[in-house]
Amino acid sequence: MSSAVDTDVDTVSAPAGWPPLTRIAFRFCVVYFGLYGLLLTMIPFALLGPLSRSLHGFIGPWGVTSLLNPVTGWVGSTLFGVDAVLREDSGAGDQTAVWVQVFCVLVVAVAATAVWTVLDRRSCYPRLLAWFSLFLRVCLGVQMVGFGFAKLIPTQMPAPSLAQLLQPYGDFSPASVLWLQVGSSYPYEMALGAVEVVAGLLLFVPRTAVLGAAMSLLSTAQILLLNMTFDIPEKLLAAHLLLISLVLLAPHLRRLVDVFVLQRACAPLTQPTLFVDERNNRIAVWIQVALGVWIALGSGFDRWVVWQEQYGAASPKSELYGIWNVRDFTIDGQPLPPLTTDEKRWLRLVFDDPEQATYQRMNGELVPAHADFRPNGQLELASIDGKSGPQPPFATLTSERPTPDQLTLRGTLHDQTVVITLDRMDPNSFTLRSRGFHWVQDYPYFR
Repeated sequence: MSSAVDTDVDTVSAPAGWPPLTRIAFRFCVVYFGLYGLLLTMIPFALLGPLSRSLHGFIGPWGVTSLLNPVTGWVGSTLFGVDAVLREDSGAGDQTAVWVQVFCVLVVAVAATAVWTVLDRRSCYPRLLAWFSLFLRVCLGVQMVGFGFAKLIPTQMPAPSLAQLLQPYGDFSPASVLWLQVGSSYPYEMALGAVEVVAGLLLFVPRTAVLGAAMSLLSTAQILLLNMTFDIPEKLLAAHLLLISLVLLAPHLRRLVDVFVLQRACAPLTQPTLFVDERNNRIAVWIQVALGVWIALGSGFDRWVVWQEQYGAASPKSELYGIWNVRDFTIDGQPLPPLTTDEKRWLRLVFDDPEQATYQRMNGELVPAHADFRPNGQLELASIDGKSGPQPPFATLTSERPTPDQLTLRGTLHDQTVVITLDRMDPNSFTLRSRGFHWVQDYPYFR
């Protein structure tokens, strides 16, 4: 039976010495990317696979990174004069704390490389190269599979919410523009995710690892470009994934150039082996494949749960789901005309998520609010203030539905008696939702 692992005889039995700069670069990469992969990414958490969701409350995605808070907090305040404590309630990867942590890892890597170079006189590291390449493949593969499933099951960039359909384009941040552009076409988002998932899974198979690294290089280059041009707060992570892809491809660069640039024959691409014994190498291959499957199951399961509970068609919706146009608005028995200068009257009321509402003032401003549907049939609306915690309700209302498309709210609003009559708006009246796909178009449609 032929082996699943290609053995590079020159690498294993008679390794040639590496140039001095290559040895120094290799030592630096081992320390730097080793620390980065273990401390500054969500890789340790993702390795839990399907167990990660059940253990989320004990070991969060920032669990390992947050351990560095005492060090980075001191470095940030002492050297840079900034608050470098990690914000664990944030999903942003470009936090001040993360930048300071990367600086600390860089300093440690430079110092460790210098000491290693002084003390170690070996001319090459074939076995360490094999294990380090495996480590990088796992780090990159975990991230690619995770990112990919977040798009393949389209939850990373969900479709525009009902409130976002009302928001003027010019009010969106560049990040929101990118998110909504991708989320407006699930087939496009899923295609992006499929490429990332395939690239990530290929990295877990030694025979296809170079192809996976090449696909990851192209994907991460696109991700970094989008993050830079749309100000997405994951520039550090995207840049490191791009660098890891380049490091994995570096030993094969000459052969790749021979094939794709010079168009000449080259020796087969090989991966350095982990063990001298062939049987152990075969077992290692199956372990790597099993790990890839385990990571894929974990990422797929997590995204499927998010799809079912938050963003999918079957996810929970508000009891009053829809965009409601205000027809009549009465305060203390006095009807308010629809004047754009009126600060009390509402233009619309939007219900989307089960515990959230958005009211639109007459000047067009959209104001999110917490919606609490009480067991007694009352609806309480409260301001959202993440810093101060739960706020007392500013409105207590009861709802009546004469018809499915009509709504009457009665109660108090800012301690004043209010009666609001509303009509449901058809969400498909927005061109973004109703335009659809056309094979034949005599003229482009850019309205």
